[in-house]
Amino acid sequence: MRFRVLAADYDGTVASEGVLAPETVESIHRLRESGRRAVLVTGRILDELLDICDDVDVFDLAVVENGCIVYNPATGKQRLLAPTLPRRFIAALQAHGVTPLSVGRAIASTWDPFEDVVVRTIHEMELDLQIIFNKHSVMVLPASVNKATGLTAALETLGETAESTVAVGDAENDLVMLGMAGCGVAVSNALASVKDRADLVMEGRAGAGMRELIDRILADDLRSALARASHLRAG
Repeated sequence: MRFRVLAADYDGTVASEGVLAPETVESIHRLRESGRRAVLVTGRILDELLDICDDVDVFDLAVVENGCIVYNPATGKQRLLAPTLPRRFIAALQAHGVTPLSVGRAIASTWDPFEDVVVRTIHEMELDLQIIFNKHSVMVLPASVNKATGLTAALETLGETAESTVAVGDAENDLVMLGMAGCGVAVSNALASVKDRADLVMEGRAGAGMRELIDRILADDLRSALARASHLRAG
């Protein structure tokens, strides 16, 4: 078995409009019954994720806040991988009228009209923070933290490696995760930049693409799909 872990983004990949379909949950169960692991890797704050998804426990681990926290659904334990955001920074964003503003333990998220305000505030306060985009979402988190660093921590916990991992996503913040994995996959609704960098592109959108990917993993560990993709690139 070459690929023993499937790491998946949430919104636009596993889920559609925030909803994890029962068919997708069943597919993930089948994947785990084969002896493989499933890891969720999302930019969402944990409380928000738990509010909208009743099936987080279908995953072995969940990396939330775009790599800042590893959460174990079976035990409820959280492992913080990054420093928390300064309270004065959050207060400044609120004072500047940045809304909506979602605040986690080490991340804050808003929408692209407020990108300039966020950048200016980081500069004025001389903070070591970065901005990461997720389509129209603007996420602020400590420098050098991303989905790849969070997934690396999750894989270490599971005793697995990046080479044994298939990573699937749809947006800019998924690129580093796809790049570190043994196989990077895009669902059909992914941004063009994600499809261009992926080893495989699924025919299905979001959850349907996820189920298609799991079927291919279970069929022959992606050998046929990767051989076909290699042939098409060579042609």
